[in-house]
Amino acid sequence: MKKWSSSFSSMADSKLFLLVFLLCTVLAESGIVAEVKQTQSRGEPFVGVNIGTDVSNLLSPADLVAFLKLQDIGHVRLYDADPDILKALARTKIRVIVSVPNNQLLAIGSSNVTAATWIGRNVVAYYPETLITAIAVGDEVLTTVLSSAPLLLPAIEALYSALVAANLHTEIKISTPHAASIILDPFPPSQAFFNQTLNPIILPLLQFLSKTGSPLMMNLYPYYVFMQNKGVVPLDNSLFKPLTPSKEMVDPNTLLHYTNVLDAMIDSVYCSMKNLNVTDVTVLVTESGWPSRGDSKEPYATIDNADTYNSNLIKHVLDHSGTPLHPELTSSVYIYELFNEDLRSPPVSEANWGLFHGNSTPVYLLHVSGSGTFLANDTTNQTYCIAMDGVDARTLQAALDWACGPGRANCSEIQPGEGCYQPNNVKNHASYAFDSYYQKEGRGSGSCDFKGVAMITTTDPSHGSCIFPGSKKISNKTKEAINVTEASGAAEQLRLITVGSQINKGSHIFWAFVAFFVVHYSFLL
Repeated sequence: MKKWSSSFSSMADSKLFLLVFLLCTVLAESGIVAEVKQTQSRGEPFVGVNIGTDVSNLLSPADLVAFLKLQDIGHVRLYDADPDILKALARTKIRVIVSVPNNQLLAIGSSNVTAATWIGRNVVAYYPETLITAIAVGDEVLTTVLSSAPLLLPAIEALYSALVAANLHTEIKISTPHAASIILDPFPPSQAFFNQTLNPIILPLLQFLSKTGSPLMMNLYPYYVFMQNKGVVPLDNSLFKPLTPSKEMVDPNTLLHYTNVLDAMIDSVYCSMKNLNVTDVTVLVTESGWPSRGDSKEPYATIDNADTYNSNLIKHVLDHSGTPLHPELTSSVYIYELFNEDLRSPPVSEANWGLFHGNSTPVYLLHVSGSGTFLANDTTNQTYCIAMDGVDARTLQAALDWACGPGRANCSEIQPGEGCYQPNNVKNHASYAFDSYYQKEGRGSGSCDFKGVAMITTTDPSHGSCIFPGSKKISNKTKEAINVTEASGAAEQLRLITVGSQINKGSHIFWAFVAFFVVHYSFLL
């Protein structure tokens, strides 16, 4: 090879360089970044997830990214700029918002050099291999760390200047997430307005967002609206449940009907901006969700309510539903959050906002069938067979013995020391055996009866490290049985699949150039 390369003439070198340059240009334009630009230009609303890390035994960055791919999650928000996660996200189609923690605002807002260093270390070092789409500067600064509020806009402007210097200001937006409480008198939406004591900060911030084409980031939680207004705000309105016209909220000034609390919250933001003569800034919901468990003071923090809220939220966004005030605008939403953060301080609900436990088993299974490719844990058409409540242990034991014996169910997981042995009781073991038989029989009619002691459910009975047979689904990506907890084992396989899935029409151009390059290569020889 060395002898061959030394025989090139200067003209041949020039031709080779030109070809390599053209080849690299095609690669750049036909790759993932070009595809992302095309998607962004369409302005399609999306659903993403927030990833908090106060989780014991959090997945490794590589396994986390494999899990995100497995669940068809294409947008994530980080609460910092974790270098290991950003590296793991490289060369994927997953878009990410990185964040400046509140405790870094003072340094960044006081020094352009510090801001430029932050951009260099946390953005430029990863982009475009890692698809960073936005920077969230601080979190709810105006309501949680008011002492830092005067530095919020200077920090944003300093970071933006650094993006301009890196020529990334048109690719990466910059904003700051706010709590809903910066808006007073939020219903009816037409009467909403920003807390006037904050206007000296909010107005120039909105003007900056307007100038740069960045969204106003808002953390909006109908759960808290409902909890603070029980008896006034119906639960059904908060959960996106279908309403009769008489139960719809009506804005008396616009006569617009609101069928859910989130739309009313979003429109209150638009009305508040309009009151400050800002009408060209869109709302991005950076947090919304519902807790699945709470203490005695939080009786509505339940799995059923969390499932209902998040399932309906996803459908609402992906159906391009818009809001009554702006039916043409559908805000994208980041669900709070991906994992239960079990290390969070009380109340109990603080540790129970996740869609999944830290080991990646689902807390509950969403019902989002037909709403696009977001999350693989959809049980609309997934059923399980479990033991009924209130059945005496002797009857259950007889049914269990039949399932594991003549029924030939796979009962290995309920043997001592195995993943589903605990809790060691006949009802738990019978449920696993019943589901094993039911799934083996293709969920056929009559395969979940066991003389009247079994029932079909759409709620996944898996718990902890015990994964029921019905959850070991056939992945659409691999056509192989993939346990939803086996992100680690699936990681390498998913990486290979991702390479294959990225072949698009741009790659045809690439291979055409490769062919041309090979022909010219031979000519030079």
